[in-house]
Amino acid sequence: MKCFLAIDIGASSGRHIIGFLRDGKLRLQEVYRFENGMKHENKDAFLYWDVDKLFEEIINGMAACKEAGFQPESMGIDTWGVDFILLNKKGERIGEAVAYRDTRTDKMDQLVYQRISEVELYQRTGIQKQKFNTIYQLMALKEKQPEVLEQAESFLMIPDYFHYMLTGELANEYTNATTTQLINPITKEWNWEIIRKLEYPERIFQSIRKPGTVLGMLKTKIAEKVGFTCRVVLPATHDTGSAVLALPCQEERAMYISSGTWSLMGCERKEAMCSEQSRKLNFTSEGGYEYRYRFLKNIMGLWMIQSIRHEYQDCYSFAQICSMAEDKKTFPSRVNVDAAEFLAPKNMTEAVKEYCRRTGQQVPHDLGELAAVVYQSLAVCYGKTAEEIEELTGERFETLYVIGGGANADYLNQLTADHTGKTVIAGPAEATALGNIVAQMLENRIFVDIQEARKTIAKSFALKKFYSKKGVHSYDDPGKI
Repeated sequence: MKCFLAIDIGASSGRHIIGFLRDGKLRLQEVYRFENGMKHENKDAFLYWDVDKLFEEIINGMAACKEAGFQPESMGIDTWGVDFILLNKKGERIGEAVAYRDTRTDKMDQLVYQRISEVELYQRTGIQKQKFNTIYQLMALKEKQPEVLEQAESFLMIPDYFHYMLTGELANEYTNATTTQLINPITKEWNWEIIRKLEYPERIFQSIRKPGTVLGMLKTKIAEKVGFTCRVVLPATHDTGSAVLALPCQEERAMYISSGTWSLMGCERKEAMCSEQSRKLNFTSEGGYEYRYRFLKNIMGLWMIQSIRHEYQDCYSFAQICSMAEDKKTFPSRVNVDAAEFLAPKNMTEAVKEYCRRTGQQVPHDLGELAAVVYQSLAVCYGKTAEEIEELTGERFETLYVIGGGANADYLNQLTADHTGKTVIAGPAEATALGNIVAQMLENRIFVDIQEARKTIAKSFALKKFYSKKGVHSYDDPGKI
């Protein structure tokens, strides 16, 4: 039986998931799980990712696959976007892998705009402004730590770095590279004109490789440690790129929400949208598999719920929190989920309360009321964003696909159906790992094309269907679609 290994690393955890076909259906088996999180040694230090520990866990999980009786045909790693690592001439890491929520990018946008205007930057990239985009992180280095850039010989996004550690091959995978705001959407290569205007060292950027590329074989030392060797195949290394590949749809252009720490809401397009209207509405055109564009908006997402849950000592499951929110569904207060104070507050619970207090709304006092505020506010934002997508694209979507961990949030999905007026199909929850595996299977000719892969996904996983009935909680049981 051919099997494939996806290593999916998110902001709070990572998983090793084996995928294979059985009886015409895709099957997933989680083999190993490990924790992740931003580190902060002291108030003067950067927020950073412990990539040494993460790589150790990558190796541990691969060894666990062998122990569980799996020897994958290939493997690939996906993570979040925008963050990166620099290597020196010896191929050694320079400094820490600074995390995107760090404050080093504060006011860096203005320094970038002194060299290229915000309007021109969007016209040339189609990428929305987020103050933590790589383009601003590099400017922070240039201004605050120029010696680091002077030492640097190679620039690698986080999954690029892990793939390099496994194979010794240097490359920048396309989908993650688009989150830098330094890729030309027409040529699909580095936008050298922007890089030169910003005086970033051209030598550090590697050749762009598209998803499905065989990067190489595991190093001999790595193979000895894990007990097997295999090809390393680049998936869409940006986790949303992998998740969108796993949409259980047959439409050419489907509307979706990749629902997790962030809510990435959008649709697939064949061309990037770089219009002034889409810029003002803060939409982005990130790269996807087969050079499809993920035309989407970044919405704060379940980060708020995750943070509040931690502040309640993780005493309740997400399902319990959903139920508590539904019990308090008449609680009237709403927040702007994309407000800056929710990006990285010291205390999310207090940030939500303070927002309500400041705006003259009823202040939530318990977990159910807090969750009700967040879920209702997210749904309001989804409804507004759905209208914007249809206005910008000139297309009408009857169905909205919710993939990722948020597919399990029944209450939120019903609210989403109500506020968007669309039928919501929720699932699969493991979309990112699944999309990673599908990219490897496509390279291995298990599937002829994306359509065949998506058709197989639709029949392989239990999906839920939510109908737009304002104020009525109504959804199909799993597997009834």
